[in-house]
Amino acid sequence: MTTYTQIIYQIVFATKRREKTLSADKRQELFAYIATVIRNKKCFTHCVNGVEDHLHIVCDLHPSVSLAALVKDIKLSSTHFIKEQKLFKKFNGWQSGYGAFTYTVKEKERLIRYVENQEQHHKKKNSLNELNDLLVAHQIEFYKKYFS
Repeated sequence: MTTYTQIIYQIVFATKRREKTLSADKRQELFAYIATVIRNKKCFTHCVNGVEDHLHIVCDLHPSVSLAALVKDIKLSSTHFIKEQKLFKKFNGWQSGYGAFTYTVKEKERLIRYVENQEQHHKKKNSLNELNDLLVAHQIEFYKKYFS
């Protein structure tokens, strides 16, 4: 029998110390690169977007790929790409953790619109408040003292 899956993830991670280093003029290059990394892992990217201090990825995982391995590969290879291409002068790497949230296929289009509108969204809410809201909405237990 063939394996069938439908798992849509929203993956969120921030720059080290949430430094605002991802300048708008070069972000699309980074996002395109990340989409390529995901495709090379046999996964499917719906969208990648973000602002100065963090990014969001909406993707489907291939059944043979673990979430942790995918995020690790994205972070390592994108750090190398940023440094090699000199995309963001003050970029010091990614924070060690990440958030990953699952969605149903019925929620996919709304989720994609949300991620595509990050610039607009963050005019009203900072990234820590956004992360707090995502954790609460997905009923994930967390401790604010670890927020940074």
